Parts: sequence; structure tokens; C-alpha cells
Amino acid sequence: MDTRILTLKDGSLVIERFSPLRRAEHVVAIGTFVLLVLTGFPQKFYDAGWAVWLLSAIGGLDHARWLHRVAGFLFAGHAALHLTAAFFGLLTRRMRPSLLPTPQDLRDVAHNLGWYLGYLKEPPVYGKFDYRQKFEYLGLVLGGLVMIGSGLALIYPGAVAAYLPGQVIAASRLAHSNEAMLALLVLVIWHIYGAVFSPEVFPFDRCMWTGLLTEEELHERHALEHARLFPGAASKPH
Repeated sequence: MDTRILTLKDGSLVIERFSPLRRAEHVVAIGTFVLLVLTGFPQKFYDAGWAVWLLSAIGGLDHARWLHRVAGFLFAGHAALHLTAAFFGLLTRRMRPSLLPTPQDLRDVAHNLGWYLGYLKEPPVYGKFDYRQKFEYLGLVLGGLVMIGSGLALIYPGAVAAYLPGQVIAASRLAHSNEAMLALLVLVIWHIYGAVFSPEVFPFDRCMWTGLLTEEELHERHALEHARLFPGAASKPH
């Protein structure tokens, strides 16, 4: 799908980085993730005082489990729709595989470390997404599949044990719990920093909410994408 370039009233250009559909997906992902955390972690840490208080506020353990399963099915449905759309979008070439990792990402990691340490004078230049964003997306997809698979095994242990060894149930419980903790840590440490506290976007990256980047922002953060969209432009927009 072609990237839309819009002209504002003052004549400046903005690029639609995220469509309304992608922004809506982001809101759905936030909502389901928050609900899963609020209803899942009190069950994991059931003997902690805050967990007892939160379970009581939710309406008790049974209500928390019901809400957790509803949020889980919403998350699974969203993931299925997203991956199906991505598969057919790539198959029909209506979408570019810009979020898939490539060998260049490893070179960008090394280049960025060299720049951070002062061995290189310039930072690496990126396409539509840099290696950090690709890592987050890949982690969300793979981690989400782990959570969905293990969650289904815990909801329907009898059906799973009819075809697979019983150890799968215990392994699913461990995988579900630990992957949830990993996902929360990645969100708090990595994603929140990148979207709020990073010097590139501080005090807040509004792009996922507005869907738009100015031409200068695109050039600064994703120079290769800027060159693709503006092949005849100067090296730096004014």
C-alpha cells in the first residue's frame, strides 16, 4: 500500500506513517494488554497484599479469571486478523515486508553501538522501521503466539491432554507465566522508553496517535524511507 503524503495549510508536508486501521489496532492492543495484566498478575502473585486488594476490586478470583479469558480471546482474535491480513498483503504485494528483519539490521546494531561508543562519527540510517522497532514487533508476534497457545492449553487441558502428553499442561503454565512477565518488562523498559523518554521523541512520540510524521522528522529518524518517498529531494529538508 502506497504511503500517503499530505500537504498542510502552511505548505509543509506530512507523511502518514500509520493508517487509521493501524492506530485502531494499537488502541485495541493497549486495552487487551492492560486488562490481561490487571487480571493475570494478581493470579500469579496471589499471596501478595496488592494482589489480594486488586482481586477484590475486580470482583473476586472467578470474575478476574473470566475477564482474563475474555481479554485473551480478544487478543487471539486480533492477532489472527492481523497476521491473516499481513500474509495476504505480502502475498498480493499490497504491503511491503518492512517489519521483517534482514541482515542489514545486524549491521545497523553494530553501527549504532560504534556510534554510541564514539568510534563512528554518524549514526546509522534506517528505512521505514529500524532494528529496535522490528525487534519489538517480532517479539510481540512470537510472544503473542506463545501466550495464545499456552493460554488455550490452560483453558482446555482435557482436550490438549487427549492428544499430547500431560507435561504439556505444566509447561504451558510455566511458559504463560514467564512470557507474561517478559512482555511486561519489555513494555516498561523498552517500549515506554522508546515512545516517551528517548531524546529523539521526548516528551512524547505522537506519531502512533496522529499517524503522521513531518518530512523533517522522517528524514531524521528514517532517512532511507525519506529517500524512497522523495527521491529528488535535497539531503536534508528545510
